[in-house]
Amino acid sequence: MSPSLAIFRGLKHAGIDFVASVPCVNLQDLLTLVSEDPDIIHLPATREEEGVGLCAGAWMGGRRPALLMQNSGLGNCINALASLDMLYGIPLLMIISHRGVAGEPIVGQVPMGRLTVPLLKTMEIPYQNPASGEGERAVLASWEEAQKRRRPAAVLLDLNYWRQA
Repeated sequence: MSPSLAIFRGLKHAGIDFVASVPCVNLQDLLTLVSEDPDIIHLPATREEEGVGLCAGAWMGGRRPALLMQNSGLGNCINALASLDMLYGIPLLMIISHRGVAGEPIVGQVPMGRLTVPLLKTMEIPYQNPASGEGERAVLASWEEAQKRRRPAAVLLDLNYWRQA
């Protein structure tokens, strides 16, 4: 199974029916799957914090939201996550393409690559970093954690995850 299909299947099994996204090359196949699914409302966002707001509104309207983004956008949405989702107990599943780790060919991705996990830990956002074959399970477990804690939870998809195809 392709890495994107595994994540998509996890979204479907979790009942995710609303997705906001900011594009990333690693997420392009997953975004295609989401966009073509008639049971999922997909709204592309211009910035990650906009996606957090869209997903919060979707949750308040009875939807199960996910935000698909690259880790460079995590810094953009810290305030929205803290002052909206975390303050008001809004679950959010974040599927994050984790760029800037070992093997990253683009040097500009490295600073946020180093900071992503420390930022998630500082914000007390639980995360999964699935290996090959674990993507579907990681998505479902993260959504269950987000619902249980009524807070954001993340799935970090690094270069090793995407290279499993």
